Amino acid sequence: MKLIVAVFVALLASPGWAAENPPSPQTASVKGTVLEVKDVDAYTYLRLKTKDGETWAAVNKAPIVKGAEVTIENANVMTNFESKTLKKTFDRIVFGNLAGTGAAAAPARMDMAQMHGSVAATADVGDVKVPKATGPDARTVAEIVEKKAELKNKTVLVRGKVVKYTPEVMGKNWIHLRDGSGSSANSTNDVLVTTKDQTKIGDVVIARGTVRTDVDLGSGYSYKVLVDEATLQK
Repeated sequence: MKLIVAVFVALLASPGWAAENPPSPQTASVKGTVLEVKDVDAYTYLRLKTKDGETWAAVNKAPIVKGAEVTIENANVMTNFESKTLKKTFDRIVFGNLAGTGAAAAPARMDMAQMHGSVAATADVGDVKVPKATGPDARTVAEIVEKKAELKNKTVLVRGKVVKYTPEVMGKNWIHLRDGSGSSANSTNDVLVTTKDQTKIGDVVIARGTVRTDVDLGSGYSYKVLVDEATLQK
């Protein structure tokens, strides 16, 4: 499943976004009447009529209806922004948050950096040595990575320790699992898992999900293999 963002997506076919240019300096706010609404996984796109003309905006997903009067705060303008989810490139789009709704929406590339930063940035959880799960679908982390072509689109069961956990990005939680198999030298000791379930760094969990290969989350983040839409058991 082609999976991301926020600042990564959905991802899956996840939202994958790419921006050619960085945001311009932050502006105070943008006010307007909603002419069009497009909802995607974690975001709501709005076409707004403002005093300066029409513009598109993106905010964290919210129940907004056509005709509503809205204010986008902490606004950042981006140009030539491509949304692969909508298959559309915006000449100009504003990222921000609806007045009174907390954290601002950010281009997915920022979320991706948070979600999938270097595996070396995982928590120090000491030596990892976790017994392999049991059952016909059971695989070690190294087996999933090394046999990704054979396992593509198949269900696997993997037991591992959570060494990185990023919750609530693009509607999913993102974790890195290690079980002591594989090697850091060839990146076979760590596998990325997406899940709706909660966990925390240091937990040993059993993840059951589907192996996806050559996943492009957009914004320059791509993965040769991951375990998608997993359920977790402790």
